[in-house]
Amino acid sequence: MKNIWIVFLFSTFSSFAQQKDTITQKTENQLEEVVISGTLKAVKRLENPVPVEVITATFLKQNPTSNVFDALQNVNGLRPQNNCNVCNTGDIRINGLDGPYTMVTIDGMPIVSALGSVYGLSGIPNSMIERIEVVKGAASTLYGSEAVGGLINIITKRPKAVPQFTADIFSTSWLENNIDIGYRTSLGKKTDVLIGINYFNYNNKIDNNNDNFTDMSLQNRVSIFSKWNFNRKSEKEFSLVSRYLYEDRWGGEMQWNKNYRGGDEVYGESIYTSRWELLGKYQLPTTEKMFLQFSLIGHDQNSAYGNSFFLANQKIAFGQYLWDKNLKNHSLLFGTAFRYQYYDDNTPATNSSNSSEIYSLFVQDEIQFSEKSSILLGSRYDYNSAHGSIFTPRLAVKWKPTTNDILRLNFGTGFRIVNLFTEDHQALSGSREVILTENLKPETSYNLNLNYLKKYVLNNSGIINLEFSAWHTYFTNKIFADYDVNPNQIVYDNLNGYSKIFGLSTNADWITPFGLKATIGASFFDAKTKQDNRKFTPLFTEKYTVNWAINYEIPKWFVSFDYTGNLTGNMRLPLLGELDPRREYSLPFSIQNIQITYKKIHDLEIYSGVKNLFNWTPNRGNPFIISRSNDPFDKNVQFDTSGNVIPTPDNPYGLTFDPTYAYGPNQGIRFFLGLRYHID
Repeated sequence: MKNIWIVFLFSTFSSFAQQKDTITQKTENQLEEVVISGTLKAVKRLENPVPVEVITATFLKQNPTSNVFDALQNVNGLRPQNNCNVCNTGDIRINGLDGPYTMVTIDGMPIVSALGSVYGLSGIPNSMIERIEVVKGAASTLYGSEAVGGLINIITKRPKAVPQFTADIFSTSWLENNIDIGYRTSLGKKTDVLIGINYFNYNNKIDNNNDNFTDMSLQNRVSIFSKWNFNRKSEKEFSLVSRYLYEDRWGGEMQWNKNYRGGDEVYGESIYTSRWELLGKYQLPTTEKMFLQFSLIGHDQNSAYGNSFFLANQKIAFGQYLWDKNLKNHSLLFGTAFRYQYYDDNTPATNSSNSSEIYSLFVQDEIQFSEKSSILLGSRYDYNSAHGSIFTPRLAVKWKPTTNDILRLNFGTGFRIVNLFTEDHQALSGSREVILTENLKPETSYNLNLNYLKKYVLNNSGIINLEFSAWHTYFTNKIFADYDVNPNQIVYDNLNGYSKIFGLSTNADWITPFGLKATIGASFFDAKTKQDNRKFTPLFTEKYTVNWAINYEIPKWFVSFDYTGNLTGNMRLPLLGELDPRREYSLPFSIQNIQITYKKIHDLEIYSGVKNLFNWTPNRGNPFIISRSNDPFDKNVQFDTSGNVIPTPDNPYGLTFDPTYAYGPNQGIRFFLGLRYHID
């Protein structure tokens, strides 16, 4: 045993000296890397007036997942939210704000809105992702509607920069099977093509909490991705990205099958999703730096929630012109955009198919006063054919007193046009009646963010980057889903009052010369909503989060170890009345994972580990999660003349069927094994 420890210590520290310079250079590169999401211009991260967090492909490998949604669970300030205990659909919250306030883009082009905000985050092959850039706070000045809480920009890999063939395959003890395959080729000398295929299958019914409902929805998903780069003599950019996704998922009573779809004998939630995307970027053949960008999106949804059908079709066309211009100490960006949306569904809120157009103009100017200070001014004007004129200004101030310090102050406004039934799953499942009090108006938000970044160079311990942020977001006209007035209803209305959230966060990155890399972040949220004369904490808004990712490599042993996890504070949850025995506030919970990767075999990595190490599930501390799971069609529920539930011996708590008491993953502990292989 003593000899083993001697070998371990020797292998750990023997390469300390030669690694030190490499680690220092690598950390410098991280801060000097170019980002585009904050300003729609290529800017070094440390010089950017807008804070942009970069999530690398290496980070994504530390906790292997089958989709982007789950991959972001250990990023500070981001939380994937499970919105339903039956079909397990979800969205991503940024800084405590609901998922529909998050805009998701691929290479800067919008892909997620309305239907896509619920179902469009799956099927993006992780092997095709170069990095993910995250902007926290209102970004509507550049990106328009939906970019209220923040932006997640998925940057895909350049075909020339990847191996000719890649494969990433893993399976878990729950029999979740995921295959990511990538292939690079060239068509002549002028076209480079990258093709990716993601296939995910989970067909194993598990009911560990004994409520006769599947703990995890069964899924069969395929996604085909391609990126085409055209090499022009002028070396100007021209690329096309396409993606097609088809998914068949269902959750429900354990005895459900497709023969029961849409009926009232056995309850199931069955969702067929067909979605395609085409995105393009073309740099104009002019002496000026000008770009044309476009995206075309089609989404078809066929869903059955028990005996209720949700059928929807959406098509979006988006075009954008950008002019990037530098004049002395001015870095200018001019742009104009057009967005057309067609939408139709079978809900009461959509009597007939409708379409809308948004015409946009925006301008941005970063004025460099000195090497240490600059200010960014921006404004955007949108004309919506249904809602009229919308104006969103923006201000950012940057002060860099030393090469290792940067202070940034950002103020921005955001707006969002709501499509209720595609963004709020609670309006589709369960037995609550949906009440719309009026035509819903666009939401408006005001966001203030103060950010400080500090770099420490330690002589023998590597480099530490520390980041601190404080922000405040205030909403007017916010769409408010009221669960409290009547336990049998969801009442939707523009807020007659205000909604605000204040937050603090800190993040630390430590890269050492002895093989250790660590990231830890923490965020605190204080959210309040006032509606009429009531003041309360919004539902599903956590009090705090803590996230971490630790990687340790032993090169001479050809292995690396990863320990990732998160801690989520308590949040208010929707109850069905005073007799409901479930907790009004969730208990804090933690999801932790470990992984070991073996890298000795040429071009091959083998990895294995444990997810949800401590086997946490939401039923801890609760008598049940799904209300009335034994009577999902409320056949034995008795109501009075006012529509209120009457407690009976069969229903002592006076409840109806409701699966929306959802706030964390239902999956318990599971083991995984996978391999990554590439051919250069």
